[in-house]
Amino acid sequence: MEDVQNRPAKVRLPIDCVGIRGFELPLVVRDRAQGRQHTVAKVDMGVELPSAFKGTHMSRFVEALENWGEEVNYRSVKRLLENVKHRLEARRAYVLFCFPYFVRKKAPASGSEGVVCYHCRLTGETDEKGKTTFILELDVPVMTVCPCSKAISMEGAHSQRAQVRMRLRLRGFSWLEEFIDIAEQAASSPVYASLKREDEKFVTEHAFANPTFVEDVVRVVADALAHHPQVASFRVEVESYESIHCHNAFAWIEGKN
Repeated sequence: MEDVQNRPAKVRLPIDCVGIRGFELPLVVRDRAQGRQHTVAKVDMGVELPSAFKGTHMSRFVEALENWGEEVNYRSVKRLLENVKHRLEARRAYVLFCFPYFVRKKAPASGSEGVVCYHCRLTGETDEKGKTTFILELDVPVMTVCPCSKAISMEGAHSQRAQVRMRLRLRGFSWLEEFIDIAEQAASSPVYASLKREDEKFVTEHAFANPTFVEDVVRVVADALAHHPQVASFRVEVESYESIHCHNAFAWIEGKN
């Protein structure tokens, strides 16, 4: 049968990346507490397409993923990218895994357990020389109490959930929990799935004893990332879902180590 994709393109322009998006796949990731964790990922995958070719072979991306079936880590993702390059005769290849990562956390007073979900994204890219780069992105929900509100109010202060978003170019393996800990320790308080009354009392009092602006949180996280041995560069953003305003507040810092 004729291979239509190999026909000449009418418009002779190279395409930076062409491929598939939203392919769902069972995934195994490393878990600091349990060793391994089974989750589900949505996968985007693509390659560079030269100007001479009309199209790429979309089914070969699926074949590569179906035959992969490994724990996601730097070596296994690099093997996947090299396989895709070979199958599609491409110079460059790209893959993105989007997956939820679950941590079982104990409430601070009662010890009641609940699962907290953290949304993660791992991007891998390899070029014509075989150089592979990895970017880890991680969203960590936290709680903040406004220092200004606390300082000027006779009773209480406004508090809200916030999100710490990290984009990290890593030199080597690090536990996801390391970065979750950095984000949660920078905020007024972590958030939990299950809280009894004694836990609510503890969390509230702890948070109000540690009021933080988004500026405070983003600086503390950035400082920790700047001193992390496996972080080559980073972008951290903190967004506060304001409880007494009709808008949110945010701050971000970028840096290299």
